[in-house]
Formats: sequence, structure tokens, C-alpha cells
Amino acid sequence: MPYQLLADLVLVLHVAVVLFVVGGLAVVIAGNTRWRWRWVNVPAFRLAHLAAIGVVVVGAWIGAVCPLTTLEMALRLRAGSGVYEGSFIQHWLQRLLYYEAPAWVFALAYSVFGLLVALAWWYFPPTFRRRRRSDG
Repeated sequence: MPYQLLADLVLVLHVAVVLFVVGGLAVVIAGNTRWRWRWVNVPAFRLAHLAAIGVVVVGAWIGAVCPLTTLEMALRLRAGSGVYEGSFIQHWLQRLLYYEAPAWVFALAYSVFGLLVALAWWYFPPTFRRRRRSDG
């Protein structure tokens, strides 16, 4: 099995999720203030974004390791590689994504970011369309 390749794909997915969470807030703010993009307030996008940061915040507070991190490391072990060895993708994306700090720092940072997402919901609410009654 190509466990190294699967681990790299999980790492790429993990970075994409991080970019979605961080970039999602930036897109909501810029899309509402600068570019007037309506799609940034579509409920599906906003709910997915809120759910993603919600999972991160809850995980940080309960001390859970991200499931994507757990899966990636398990795949790397199956591939016979160490946590810090591997492909080009693994090397550079891990440097971007993983860093050392006490757990409370992550919980605080994720909570503040989650609060910013909640404030964006309040300030730029999603646009839930009302169903039109047909005069059938």
C-alpha cells in the first residue's frame, strides 16, 4: 500500500481545511465589505465554515488531537517513516501547519478565532431565503 502517499494526501487535506477556516473568515469579511459577493453569505458555506471552526475549538478545549493529524501519523507509521521524515510535500506542509506551544495557547487562539467567526455571523448574517408561497 502507498501509505506515504496517503499520508501526504491527508496532510494536503489538512492544510486545505486550515486554509478554509482561516481564509473563510477573510472571504466573508472582504466579500461583504469590499467586493459585495453574495455567495459568501450562502448558508451552506457559512454553516460549513462555522462547523469547521467549531470542531477545532471544541477539540482544543477537550484536549483532543485533530483526527486528520492522527490519521496522517498512523499512515506515516504504516509507511515506516518517522514523523519528521518523508516527502517534499510532507516536509514543507508540516512546517507550515505544525508548531510547538502549550495546549492553552492553542485553545485560546482557536477560541478567539471562533469568536471572530461568530461576530462575522452577527455582523454579516447568512442570507436564508424565504420560501415564496405560490398562489397555485
